[in-house]
Formats: sequence, C-alpha cells, structure tokens
Amino acid sequence: MLTPQEDFWINKITESYVQDNSAFDQQLGLLAWERILSKIDKSDISSYLDCGSNIGRNISFLKTILPTATANIVELAKGPYDKCLQDFQIGESFLGPIKDSRFSRKFDLVFTSGVLIHVNPDDLLESMRRMYAMSSRYILIAEYFNRTPVMISYRGEEDKLFKRDFGKLFVENLDCE
Repeated sequence: MLTPQEDFWINKITESYVQDNSAFDQQLGLLAWERILSKIDKSDISSYLDCGSNIGRNISFLKTILPTATANIVELAKGPYDKCLQDFQIGESFLGPIKDSRFSRKFDLVFTSGVLIHVNPDDLLESMRRMYAMSSRYILIAEYFNRTPVMISYRGEEDKLFKRDFGKLFVENLDCE
C-alpha cells in the first residue's frame, strides 16, 4: 500500500515535476557534481545508484563526470522511470520506493538529491538502511537541512516535504565506521 507521499508523487505531481526539471542548466549541474566529488578519487566509482532518479537529470551530469561508471536507478513513478531507461544506458533498475528496492549487487556511490525530503518520516530510516546496504563505498545525501525535523508546505500540500538533519539521522542509526 502506498504512503500518502508516494501516492502524491505517483498520481498527482509527477507530470508537473518532470516538466519543471526538464530544463536545467547543464553547466551548473556539472559544476555542482564536480565540486561534490572533488575530494574523492573519481576512478574509485565504477557504478552508482541514483535513488529517486526521476528523468535522469543527475545521470546526465554523471555521464560526463564519470563516463565509464555504470548508472543504476531507483524511481517511484513509472513515467520518469521509463524515460530514464529510454534515454540512458542503465545497468540495474527498480521501480518503486527506496525502502523496497533490491539489487543483485552493491554500488560504489549511492545517492539521493531532493528525494528523502519527500519520504514519509515513518519510512525514512528503512530507506536509509536500504541505501547503506546497497553501497560498497560512498553514500551521498543531498537534501534540505534543518537542525530539527519540520514539515514544510509543498505546492500547497501538507505532509509532502520534510526538512531535518538527514546526515545526523543516518550516522546515529547506521554503523558508519
């Protein structure tokens, strides 16, 4: 059964979100990812898992920055999932929520970008556990930050966007040593 947040993304917001994110400054995205990955040896990344890929905006950047790495995806909504599979060479994929995803292997980099903020707080730790279980090296959580958990109205809807210290939650609940 879908959470209210999953239902919102699958049935109410996907199309407008895809339109809003179809036009993005490619140079700005490349610069952001270059900075994000600047402190690691990029040759260590032969595979990555985009948890919440939508139509693959981040994959388009990473294909330039990590051209030999295999892209893999988790996506909740079928339309963006299908578009990602059509537009990019994807190794493994999962259609559904992060917390339910299963893969036959681990990935060098597992990341979210503006995804966990929309996950039902009751499912957040399980989603993070799945990310941790699927990572062999790096985990990146690029989400809105707030020191204390808070719900923010999103496109006029309540209980669809949650800010918090995702990094702290992750480190305090998973064995990250």
